[in-house]
Amino acid sequence: MIRVIIERDQNNRIQAFQMDGHADYDEHGKDLVCAGASAVSFGAVNAIFALTSIEPDIDQSSDGGFLRIDLPDNNDSADDERAQLLLEGMVVSLQTIEREYEKYIKITFK
Repeated sequence: MIRVIIERDQNNRIQAFQMDGHADYDEHGKDLVCAGASAVSFGAVNAIFALTSIEPDIDQSSDGGFLRIDLPDNNDSADDERAQLLLEGMVVSLQTIEREYEKYIKITFK
């Protein structure tokens, strides 16, 4: 199962997110739950790099089973708003996947 943790600060701003595990929906290369969750999360991170000046801290495993993204503090307010919108969109997309494939992906909020 893919476990997603979304970490918010006291202002409900997404500070970090973490994805851990494998969906095991299908064999490697055919696992659409894993592919969907990966595309959504990496797409959001790539969009943050492309559309803002924010450089998140990224930690990931070589086997693709772990990804953690931490946003730095003290970002330009316009860039932070863009990053938050991108991350909220990622959460909506991941929740859509979770609704259809709840045995394979679980999202929690901290």
